[in-house]
Formats: sequence, C-alpha cells, structure tokens
Amino acid sequence: MQIFKLENMIRGWFVGNFEPSVLKSKDVEVGVKEYQKGDYEQKHHHKIATEITAIIRGRVKMNGIEYQKGDIIVIEPNEATDFEALEDTISVVVKMPCVLDDKYLGEAK
Repeated sequence: MQIFKLENMIRGWFVGNFEPSVLKSKDVEVGVKEYQKGDYEQKHHHKIATEITAIIRGRVKMNGIEYQKGDIIVIEPNEATDFEALEDTISVVVKMPCVLDDKYLGEAK
C-alpha cells in the first residue's frame, strides 16, 4: 500500500500525465479542487477533453446557472464555461483524455 497526500499534489490534481501524480495516465486526469467563496475562473473551454465536475460541498455558478452539493456537470469539448464559488466549495473534476495545455480562454471559435 502506498500513501500520498493531496497537499503534495499541484492544485489538487492527483491522477494524470503529470508530476506529481498518484497514477500516471494519458486517458484521464482527476483532481479534488477547493475554492473559497468568491473565487472565479474566467470563461474557458477545452478543444479535446470532456470535463466532469461533481460538487461535493458548497454552491457554484457556471454560465449563470447555480449548482450545489450532489450536482454533476458534464462539459463537452468546445463548450465554454466560467466558474464562480458562491460558497466555500469542494469539487471533484475528471477530464478525459488527459491533454496538457488544453485550456483556452473564451468561447470556442
């Protein structure tokens, strides 16, 4: 059995084709993301990856729609969204496949 600490991972990402990583994979990346109320990520999209966000705790707004604990949001490639934490929030994010540098600001063209 191996033991890892989430605090030693970069921004909560612990599975994927990067270091440090608990499991190296080009197929998927997984992260536990923690946000403080008011944290904001501007609108962006992925050209290749599908992103799945599960809200574990808290409340967020994406594209003007509020989501809360228990909601799972699937964002397809070229579908843009912003992200605002309306409360302190914990989410689990899965991206498939793991493609480094696949984050583009703004709407897809």
